[in-house]
Amino acid sequence: MIKILKANKWGIVFLAVMAGLYLYNQSLGIEAMGISLLNFKEMLLLVPPIFVLMGLMEVWVPKETLTKYMGEGSGIKGLLIAFVLGTAAAGPLYVAFPIGVMLLKKGARLSNVIFFLGVWSTTKLPVLLFEVASIGLEFTLIHVGISLPLYLISAILIEKTESRDVSKLLNRESLKEGI
Repeated sequence: MIKILKANKWGIVFLAVMAGLYLYNQSLGIEAMGISLLNFKEMLLLVPPIFVLMGLMEVWVPKETLTKYMGEGSGIKGLLIAFVLGTAAAGPLYVAFPIGVMLLKKGARLSNVIFFLGVWSTTKLPVLLFEVASIGLEFTLIHVGISLPLYLISAILIEKTESRDVSKLLNRESLKEGI
C-alpha cells in the first residue's frame, strides 16, 4: 500500500490541491478540474502515438547509425539533424522529452539533444507560421535569430558541465521503468 502511495504521490498531491481549491471557491475548482481533464485527454491522444514512434525508431534505427550521425564525432552534422528533427516535429514540448531520452540512450551527444529540445520549442514549422501570421515576419526572424544561437551556446555549455553525469541519469530506475 505504501509503495502504491509513493508511486502516485504527485497525483495525490494534485487531487488534494484540486479538492482544496474546490472547497475554497467552488466555481474556480470546477473550472480548474475541467481544464485539467481537457489537458489529460490531450495527453492521452498524443502520448501513445509518440511511444509507438519511439518503439519503431528503437527497432529501425541501429544504435551505431544514431551514434555516427548524432554522437560524439558528429559535429555540425549532428546539430543539423537535431535542427531538422526539432523543426519537423509536431505536438507540445512534453512529447519531446521521452524522444530526447531515447536519443541519449541510442548514443546521441547531450548537446545535440538539448539543441533538439530548444529547436522543438521555438522553430516547429506550425509555430513559425502562426508566429509570422500573428506577430509578423520581422519579429519571428528576430526571435529565431536570437533563440537558436542561445540554444546552441546553452547546449554546449551544459554538455561541458554535465555530460559526465548523463550515463548515471540514464541508468536510474525511474527512466528504465518509464521508457
